Amino acid sequence: MIKKERIGIVGAGIAGLATAVRLASRGHEVDVFEANAYPGGKLSAFELKGYRFDAGPSLFTMPAYVDELFRLAGEAPEQHFQYRRLPIVCHYFWEDGTKLLAHAGIAEFAQEVEAQLGVPAAKVEAALAESERKHDLSGKIFLNKSLHRLSTWTNWEALRAMIRIPTLDLFTSMNAVNEKQLQHPKLVQLFNRFATYNGSNPYKVPGLLNIIPYFEHKVGAYLPKGGMHAITQSIFELAQRRGVRFHFEHPVDRILVENKRAVGLEIGEQRHAFDRVISNMDVFFTYKKLLADQAPPERTLRQPKSTSALIFYWGIEQQFEQLGLHNIFFSNDYRDEFAHLERGSVSEDQTIYIDITQKYEAEDAPPGCENWFTMVNVPHHSGQDWDALIDRTRRQVIAKVSRILHRDIRPLIACEEILDPRSIERKTSSHLGALYGTSSNKRMAAFLRHANFKRNIQHLYFCGGSVHPGGGIPLCLLSAKIVDELIHENL
Repeated sequence: MIKKERIGIVGAGIAGLATAVRLASRGHEVDVFEANAYPGGKLSAFELKGYRFDAGPSLFTMPAYVDELFRLAGEAPEQHFQYRRLPIVCHYFWEDGTKLLAHAGIAEFAQEVEAQLGVPAAKVEAALAESERKHDLSGKIFLNKSLHRLSTWTNWEALRAMIRIPTLDLFTSMNAVNEKQLQHPKLVQLFNRFATYNGSNPYKVPGLLNIIPYFEHKVGAYLPKGGMHAITQSIFELAQRRGVRFHFEHPVDRILVENKRAVGLEIGEQRHAFDRVISNMDVFFTYKKLLADQAPPERTLRQPKSTSALIFYWGIEQQFEQLGLHNIFFSNDYRDEFAHLERGSVSEDQTIYIDITQKYEAEDAPPGCENWFTMVNVPHHSGQDWDALIDRTRRQVIAKVSRILHRDIRPLIACEEILDPRSIERKTSSHLGALYGTSSNKRMAAFLRHANFKRNIQHLYFCGGSVHPGGGIPLCLLSAKIVDELIHENL
């Protein structure tokens, strides 16, 4: 019989919420302390002059990870959380007038590529089959388990993966693999884009990250009913039904450690005793603020940071039939774009992403209008003149989108909110505004991320995008699962 414990969680981001559900479903007494007045962290929402915007992540894959939480709690997910699979994953645009629809079905997508780019469909199908092979071979090890425990590596699956390491492209860049497989520069650029899903550079990140298209085209891309914020809200309400206690506007000051064991949390003048403590706070600030009296893992904290984002939330007083939910306007020189990011700057021609939930959720914008989540990749905050960069980038984005859509969008912008690396750090405690914590550009980056536990402090655990297995909704949900398994292996 498992001992029931009191567990304190720092942070109500998506990983903190999922961890709370898992632990409460096992009968533990769980308290979550959140500095903000709302749950979800980056996965939040807001309204502006009649337009609703999802503030953070806009792509939803692997819905089974959310469904699993409801089933663990003894509930039917479809009664509390609904979503639809997208027939078209993304609309792609280039300056020369080329357009391409990324159909969800692999065969349809491959035929579209052949029709628009002249690349044989078989090449696309082979690339996606290779993506699936790499995922099946490595995913259960690199994503689903702690990389920092011997038991992960002493089994047949791990041995099978290690034997085939030469076939996983760990020592070849994503771009090099895509150039060899796909050859056409526009198609290579399209597949290179998947590196940005965790803030990486396709010209540096290992080719193993070509597993990402598998999630989008094999498993599918989805949109929850009610928008992305419905993910947060449904898991938050599930946690409440399981008895989790939430304490909003309660920033934690210190994780209490006695005799090399986490024993509670200090909030203001109050000390709360817990059997175990879990931090969903960015690992950098966990050490610098909450564990200031403990020796930090300097090598881990010094690892290069991922990129960040500059987002313009625009209420647009027109509807564009040629746009879908997810839209990409590619730059003319992708390599130059990433070279600028590496130098901590922003190129004059950026790839632009526009998410429009109004395409599926009509009430997200007034009649005849659209809500544009308009994003470009930018470096993390390192002292740049962001006010000048934002002003310049805004003008360039408006000009580029206007050229491609053959319509001046500037007078159509009815309202605007802006999110940049400074405000990302301020609102979500993401160090330097990096969206995905540590960069994944190094071939051993997965092993350099912080573990989900602390070897020299018992009963202390870590979840969220700044630790293993990484950033993004699916990986944050997996980090919650790993922490839950680590705790109950001990129990």
